[in-house]
Amino acid sequence: MTTRMTRLLQHRWREARLSRDSLSPAMLARLAERVRHSEQGHSGEIRLFVEVGLPLSYLWRSAPLGQIIRERAITQFGKLRVWDTAHNNGVLIYLLLAERRIEVVADRGLSAQVAPEVWQAMVRRMGAAFKQGAFEAGLALAVDEIRALLVQHFALAPGEANPNELPDQPHVG
Repeated sequence: MTTRMTRLLQHRWREARLSRDSLSPAMLARLAERVRHSEQGHSGEIRLFVEVGLPLSYLWRSAPLGQIIRERAITQFGKLRVWDTAHNNGVLIYLLLAERRIEVVADRGLSAQVAPEVWQAMVRRMGAAFKQGAFEAGLALAVDEIRALLVQHFALAPGEANPNELPDQPHVG
């Protein structure tokens, strides 16, 4: 019970400071532009979801924290319709600021092509950038790495266009 209460306080009291310090409107606009630009040359879609704290229903669960965060990322993957791309090659980068945790969820079309170790290494690089205070740089690096994977596995044919199936703006929840 004490761990749950501590986590609840951590997720609720830190919200305002974490949002203000980590997510400036200018940074979100630059990241949206990077996502938009990255989606040229391949048929995939990239979404960024930044959540300051988990909802209460997740905080009271008794499962291991890593499992809870992964479940939340997968839930947002569905709610944001990242799974609903024409080639099943959408990718969600999920950040939980209160826990300083990162999850990458790739749809089945891309995850069948990319080894789990590749995603894990990407998460480690993002985490290292975040620890140095380079929040935007870490996200930009991840977007660039995902773009390279999508170009490798889902490149557009010459003259083919990628219709923008999902919003490019990072979702802040």
